[in-house]
Amino acid sequence: MRAKHIIRHLINTIMDKDKAQILWFDELTIKDVPLVGGKNASLGEMYRSLSKKNVAIPYGFAVTANAYREFLKFNKLDEKIAKVLKGLNTFNNANLEKRGASIRQMIVDGKWPESLEKAIRANYKKLAKHYKLSESHLDVAVRSSATAEDLPNASFAGQQESYLNITGETALLEAIKKCFASLYNNRAISYRVDQKFSQTKIALSVAVQKMVRSDKGASGIMFSLDTDSGFRDVVLINAVFGLGENAVQGVVNPDEFIIFKPTLALGHKAIVSKNLGEKALRMIYSTEGSKPTKNINVPEKERNQFAITDAEAIQLAKWAVIIEKHYGKPMDMEWAFDGMTKKMFIVQARPETVESQKNAGQLSEYIIKKPKVSRIREGAAGHILVEGVAVGSKVGVGKAHIIHDVRNIGDFKQGEVLVTEITDPDWEPAMKIAAAIVTNSGGRTSHAAIVSRELGIPAVVGSKEATYKIKTNQEITVSCCEGEVGKIYFGKIPFEIKKWDLKKIPETKTHIMMNVGDPEQAYHLSFLPNAGVGLAREEFIITDYIKVHPQALLSFKELKDKKVKDEIENITKGYDDKTQFYVDKLAYGIGRIASAFYPKDVIVRMSDFKTNEYAGLLGGTDFEPHEENPMIGWRGCARYYDTKFAEAFGLECLAMKKVRNEMGLKNVIIMFPMVRTIDEGKKVLELLAHHGLKRGKDGLKVYMMAEIPCNVILAERFGKLFDGFSIGSNDLTQLTLGLDRDSKTVSHLFDERNDAVTTLIKDLIHKAHSLKPRVKVGICGQAPSDYPEFAEMLVKAGIDSISLNPDVVIKTILLVKKAERKYRR
Repeated sequence: MRAKHIIRHLINTIMDKDKAQILWFDELTIKDVPLVGGKNASLGEMYRSLSKKNVAIPYGFAVTANAYREFLKFNKLDEKIAKVLKGLNTFNNANLEKRGASIRQMIVDGKWPESLEKAIRANYKKLAKHYKLSESHLDVAVRSSATAEDLPNASFAGQQESYLNITGETALLEAIKKCFASLYNNRAISYRVDQKFSQTKIALSVAVQKMVRSDKGASGIMFSLDTDSGFRDVVLINAVFGLGENAVQGVVNPDEFIIFKPTLALGHKAIVSKNLGEKALRMIYSTEGSKPTKNINVPEKERNQFAITDAEAIQLAKWAVIIEKHYGKPMDMEWAFDGMTKKMFIVQARPETVESQKNAGQLSEYIIKKPKVSRIREGAAGHILVEGVAVGSKVGVGKAHIIHDVRNIGDFKQGEVLVTEITDPDWEPAMKIAAAIVTNSGGRTSHAAIVSRELGIPAVVGSKEATYKIKTNQEITVSCCEGEVGKIYFGKIPFEIKKWDLKKIPETKTHIMMNVGDPEQAYHLSFLPNAGVGLAREEFIITDYIKVHPQALLSFKELKDKKVKDEIENITKGYDDKTQFYVDKLAYGIGRIASAFYPKDVIVRMSDFKTNEYAGLLGGTDFEPHEENPMIGWRGCARYYDTKFAEAFGLECLAMKKVRNEMGLKNVIIMFPMVRTIDEGKKVLELLAHHGLKRGKDGLKVYMMAEIPCNVILAERFGKLFDGFSIGSNDLTQLTLGLDRDSKTVSHLFDERNDAVTTLIKDLIHKAHSLKPRVKVGICGQAPSDYPEFAEMLVKAGIDSISLNPDVVIKTILLVKKAERKYRR
């Protein structure tokens, strides 16, 4: 009898739940989307299941879809709405606006059924009691939750309204009605047509949730993957001061943190990238005028600080991993930091709907064909008009159309490039017909970025000056295929699209690795077939991300040139310790590359600038001698132990320690360039150990470049000092043939296939492989991809790895496989 009683009780409970007007978060699961919509179902699921894992969710209740339907029925609105929507044309913006406004007004003017109004009032009192507050002191967030939102293949992001900082029963009832009405916003109506959802079958639930006072703290967006590449081993966090609307809509350029999941799980502080955003505005609550919020300026000193600490970013990342694991899919989350209680909260989580849906077995690469000239004059095709943050990796071409006010989107034509300050969901009718999107404001998780990914079109956000530097009707090319810096070119620039079925690319015994210089391309490149990174150059990171000579940072207080000091101050915003800026930026660049290919080997070459190149860095002329032939001058290892540079080399070592020890990226191998003598090799290894990077300790491997004939002649002795050789074919050819590879006069003699060069290469491989233990030999250069016979020679000689520029990796794999079959490797 007891079993029958329990079953009957469960059936009654389920039936009661299906009919409920109000359901609390701890009564909900993710299966309750038909009852309370995607947002509320997710909040309930997390509150029930993840609170015990210390993921903080503000408590609250859901006004259910049943309540919404009861409200419509009580006010006899169902037939009226269907009648207004009959013959709808979402491409006619004026018609859409008129119909949507009519429906919204009908809902706002509606009366509450008595029982429903009493239920909402009673549960508001109950929530105040839960938090031990009087009703006059309970601030709540009132959030819309449609029954078709947050699905795996459709985000419905921002389609309906939310109302924040609502206090009191009367204000709550009005806010809920406004949420009901927002189901028929123009953008929501249009989006449902595009997604082929019924207009009248979708219902709306409303979350009533304890307000997080992020107006006095910080807030933002978080994804459990890289939103541009789909790389799944990172958590991407954007942060702004104040309420999160500025981050969602892209009003400000946010701070950005990237945290690497695999080493985070091992207990490391795994922040592999960190960028300071402008954050010029803070959104707070307002009692002035009709708007409940307003933006205020953030003082410059505060802008130069991160909105959250590293520890808070790590906490968020851990929560993201827990949430993703619980749902079993990549997630898109919103978070808020309460500035009064100093506590962090997750306020929303939904499935990521773009990158996670892509076919990992297919690879498309956009390659833009820019004019091959060193400088393009202004007004000529290929001239860069403006740059910003690239969203996606595609290219879009069309006539620019600058729109400052959303009310003018009716003038926008299909195939044009939308150029504006920011976007919000009201812009979506224009966005869905655009060839590309360019905004002045916003980051990679702004509204414009999220929607452009979903639409599959390129976007450049946070460009700051697009609406000033681009003119309406200009033919422009929007390129997002050149790393994270998106570029808008004047004119129509040709491009090609390469497509590969990765399942058909054969495996090779010879390890095919990549040369990677730009950290921002690393996550995209990781999807190419590869055995890791054979050459990561520090020079690219120093030139593009640091820009300042290390000695100028070390001697900053003594610098006499005020203009140089001011430029350095501007570049190093947020850093009182200028040398820490150098260490951090270098570490984040290396860390991003190393995390992209983890746990595969990533061989990082210590700095190998020539004196003329170092002099080109900001402040560099004060610290560099003039050399007639820098190519064979003060470069490589000769700098590291020189008293004039040893302290700067120490900064490189600190960066490497941060990557290996703090980030936990033990897959990084250190490589020295230009090791001219055995004694020099011993010196730099001792210097490395002095800085806490001892070869062999904690799995650290140290390689050397083989680029001087003496490296081959004394290969057995060098091989006992180092764990591997990497042949630098350009320098080896230059120094074997006695010619300056920078000289046009003798450039016709430069050929890696020269017998003298190939003989040295084969000799090195033989000697290294004869050592006990056997020493690995790789090569980094384009010769194997340029000359099939060169690749065949390397395979026949038994080379361990070939490292190439990414654009020729697949071509070279096919060449190497053919050679391996021939020589039965």
